[in-house]
Amino acid sequence: MPAIKAPATVLVTGASGFIAVWVCKTFLEAGYTVRGTVRSASKGDYLVDLFKSDKFSYVIVDDIAKDGAFDEAVKGVDAVAHTASPFHFQADDPQTLIEPAVKGTVGILKSIQKNAPGVQRVVVTSSVAAIMNTSKPTGTIYTENDWNELSVREVEEKGKGAAGGDKYRASKTLAEKAAWAEVETQKPSWDLATINPPMVFGPILHQVDDPANLNTSVAMVYKIIHAKEGETPKETLLQPNMNFVDVRDVALAHLRALEVPEAGGQRFIAAGGALCWQDALDILPPPHPRGIPGAGKGLTHSIFNADKARKILGINFKSMEESVKDTELGLRKRGWGVAA
Repeated sequence: MPAIKAPATVLVTGASGFIAVWVCKTFLEAGYTVRGTVRSASKGDYLVDLFKSDKFSYVIVDDIAKDGAFDEAVKGVDAVAHTASPFHFQADDPQTLIEPAVKGTVGILKSIQKNAPGVQRVVVTSSVAAIMNTSKPTGTIYTENDWNELSVREVEEKGKGAAGGDKYRASKTLAEKAAWAEVETQKPSWDLATINPPMVFGPILHQVDDPANLNTSVAMVYKIIHAKEGETPKETLLQPNMNFVDVRDVALAHLRALEVPEAGGQRFIAAGGALCWQDALDILPPPHPRGIPGAGKGLTHSIFNADKARKILGINFKSMEESVKDTELGLRKRGWGVAA
């Protein structure tokens, strides 16, 4: 499948989200025309003001799970980056996560088939949640060949009684599997690539007016740095197996996955490495809490291997130091840093 090139028009779904705003920005800076879907005019107007570009426009899709939700939005575009999906661990009924994730993903692919004959490639934002398996030992190396069957099974067997993390992970697994199944059965003229990031750090661009409404990953950083000294349990500070990626690298992965011909039909882990929360505190100067300085060094982690993204997409992932510092700086710029 030929690469997409600027000034092609790209539809970015869920355009007001933490990752999606950076995806839009990255496409615009590369010369693309971007059409974003948002749930309300106020969210769209925020983006218009943020980007200040005549190459950005938005359309309102208030419920991605509705039949035909994207039928109008896809018309006339050359490529699609589908980022819209819920990310939180608070669901009681797992279907409140699974239904919009699966229906939104399958729905947009059906809308493309029906109304967007010019589309050549679709990139879906998935997650390492669709890859990992919490029953595997610490030190496991995951690749794009791995699938998270465990969380799906947990939700099937336990329903509302499943752990919150399993509900979320099942939603990402089932949504991505549904996307690949749709391609397999429909044999469309376009091809598919997925981006599978772990915990996403980095500066905030999206609209958020209160730290209580931060996206899940940055909210975790906020909570750790605002904890009083000694308040965060040692088990939390030294919890292994957390991998991170910078949001700017995730956005770049979406761009490259559209542009690189060889990316079609591929999954890509987009990950910068492993860390624990103590490592993050070690990077930040006082007055941030100190925790147990240096205690995270030498900790064994499971790793999400991003060699494929490095090789095919040509991404040199940002370091933990840069990403953690820029996440904190982004919070401070909003007035949400730790007071001296």
